[in-house]
Amino acid sequence: MATFPVINMEKLNGDERSATMEIIKDACENWGFFELVNHGISPEFMDTVERLTKEHYKKTMEQRFKEMVSSKGLESVQSEITDLDWESTFYLRHLPVSNITEIPDLEQEYRRVLKEFGEQLEKLAENLLDLLCENLGLEKGYLKKAFYGAKGPTFGTKVSNYPPCPKPDLIKGLRAHTDAGGIILLFQDDKVSGLQLLKDGEWVDVPPMRHSIVVNIGDQLEVITNGKYKSVMHRVIAQTDGTRMSIASFYNPGSDAVIYPAPALVEKEEKKDLYPKFVFEDYMKLYAGLKFQAKEPRFEAFKAIGSTPNFGPIATA
Repeated sequence: MATFPVINMEKLNGDERSATMEIIKDACENWGFFELVNHGISPEFMDTVERLTKEHYKKTMEQRFKEMVSSKGLESVQSEITDLDWESTFYLRHLPVSNITEIPDLEQEYRRVLKEFGEQLEKLAENLLDLLCENLGLEKGYLKKAFYGAKGPTFGTKVSNYPPCPKPDLIKGLRAHTDAGGIILLFQDDKVSGLQLLKDGEWVDVPPMRHSIVVNIGDQLEVITNGKYKSVMHRVIAQTDGTRMSIASFYNPGSDAVIYPAPALVEKEEKKDLYPKFVFEDYMKLYAGLKFQAKEPRFEAFKAIGSTPNFGPIATA
């Protein structure tokens, strides 16, 4: 099988730019995932994010997780668990309005660091969207505009820890799913693995690499690119040893953004009606109940209720 795509972003600034853009293009078309190195976020800062995240888990979340496991009898299950995940999480919203001051139990330094990390990831996400525009032949800024609702995009972070699991064959760290949103940037543990994606019918490990950012395509980019780029199923396998850290940041459309295939990409295709037109918030409502199922019925549900879209220009914010 082909090697998991790793993109050295420093090479975008020199003679190897075209070759690097080709690797990004192939990753988006054939993997739905790729890994970034030399992405502009300093290793020292990432070490601080990791240290504070692991300290926070130990201090405020580990005991709660153990109590939850005990209360549900999960350590002694005999058959596969299909309605929960072996993970301990909290969520932050950065855009359109941050809620970081409202998250309980965060020490001041950790709150400040998460805010700064979010700001750096937001810039990286927008830079990546423009690289995708370049590869797709879309005007610069098109994807960012496509994500804009009345208040701009939605951007949030899920901070997760996956503790050691006594029955990894019966309980997934995170059940298989595609991501509903736009583009996802993940800072994952470089010592404890577990993330896998489905490629050509086989589960493939996403290699843990120190100071890298893993990127994956969400359902909304699949729709906007008219299927040229595809979101792919992925999951987290729980491990018997070690706690795996995962900080996933989701750069998504605004709740009222209207999502549909880019007309410039539809014109090039023989089949014009592959994907529906919908409001992002409506998609998320449907996704909430169907997250761990195939994405295709979600798309078909909107095609069934919508008429032929009247494609118009995307308004700039």
